[in-house]
Amino acid sequence: MSEITASAANTTATKWTLDPTHSEVQFKIKHLVISTVTGSFKSFQGTMESASENNFENAQVEFSLDVDSIDTNQEMRDGHLKGEEFFDVAKFPTIKFVSTSMVKDGDSYKLTGNLTMKDVTKPVTLEAEYGGSAVDFYGNTKAGFEVTGKINRKEFGLTWGGITEAGAIVLGDDVKLIANVQFAKQA
Repeated sequence: MSEITASAANTTATKWTLDPTHSEVQFKIKHLVISTVTGSFKSFQGTMESASENNFENAQVEFSLDVDSIDTNQEMRDGHLKGEEFFDVAKFPTIKFVSTSMVKDGDSYKLTGNLTMKDVTKPVTLEAEYGGSAVDFYGNTKAGFEVTGKINRKEFGLTWGGITEAGAIVLGDDVKLIANVQFAKQA
């Protein structure tokens, strides 16, 4: 690609900022193998740069969240998760995702990138279902996605585990990720 073409491509890119007011980030994990505990993160931010307003193929996505904002509706459990046995918020306050590709797959996209948690970076592939674009009451163009995926917590250094007296595993290894996000187009 020539310098002129590359420069022109960069000037036509559409920049987006995550709208935290209309977004949510959740996770689900098995407890005692018989039920699921759901939690969320209340503080996060992100950006996206796409080829155009309606073309998200190869979009560049960056997302980070404040681990201290974890909320499982149980203060004691949240404190345990923030501690050294799990996220160790004092040393590792942020979880970060940086995309390496976003490929159209039917009505969705395969969003691949590097996820960093507790200073461990691993490639992950997530499904990003495009919900569409709309203009809000204030004239802002918004684009919505439901991003889902699954990771193994132990691969990211979250290795705490326990077994009950009866031999039941306290916490599953797989964590389901669900993010309903809305991006606002930047002027």
